[in-house]
Amino acid sequence: MTTAIRSEFDQGIALTPAQGGPGRYDGELDPGWQIGGGINGGLLLAVAGHALSLRHGAAGHPDPVSISGYYLSAARSGPVEVHTDVVREGRSLSTGAASMYQDGEERLRVLATYGELSAEGSDIRTSARPPQLPPPEKCIGMEHAPKQLIEQAALLQRLDLRLDPATVGWAVGQPSGEGRIQGWFKLADGREPDPLMLLLAADALPPVTFDLGLPGWAPTIELTVHLRARPRPGWLLVSHATRNLADGYFEEDAEIWDDSGRLVAQSRQLARAPRAR
Repeated sequence: MTTAIRSEFDQGIALTPAQGGPGRYDGELDPGWQIGGGINGGLLLAVAGHALSLRHGAAGHPDPVSISGYYLSAARSGPVEVHTDVVREGRSLSTGAASMYQDGEERLRVLATYGELSAEGSDIRTSARPPQLPPPEKCIGMEHAPKQLIEQAALLQRLDLRLDPATVGWAVGQPSGEGRIQGWFKLADGREPDPLMLLLAADALPPVTFDLGLPGWAPTIELTVHLRARPRPGWLLVSHATRNLADGYFEEDAEIWDDSGRLVAQSRQLARAPRAR
């Protein structure tokens, strides 16, 4: 009998019930999800999101519909505890809160609304259109990424990113100044996307500040993701952009489209800009 091998992402967000009452979970942050000075913010949100999925699943609300995370301190590799609370349970939606602790310090606090997402939509009214970019095989893989980026972002080895050639001038010292990076996204081990993986995808591309000529770590302060549908199998198309960098902070807006061309998630985060060199 063979044992199924779980995706690295599933291992990365894995949780076990902890002592201390219902809704408490133990996890382990792997150093392979490191970026800059800590674990990637999207992965942290997915860990907390997984805990809330476990908590609300019994009520028939397994999927995040809207989730906001406030990053209180940088999380490192090693054990973490996630404490969840049910704020409200309704017929179609539930609201919950989660806090992630490491070494006795709160790293992340989350408030989220949960329901049940569908892959099909009976009433879709949108003017949103996916960006036009070359197919994945014509885009730029991470094997061409600058050495500096690879050194500070171990998580890139777990992703299959194919960036739009029109938005990677920064990699050769020619940022466009427009503040946009977009491309195709998959996990390197082939795991298909689901709602929790969308939380990772919302924060997985290089920071848009690279395209403003500001390389370096851009720590997230707050990240909100709105999930619109359960994604179809295949590539995700992710587009990140900013319109305002001021006084050392910038916003980063993301749209995530699935392989059918449907907009499945939108996000906005506030982050600290890398320091100019």
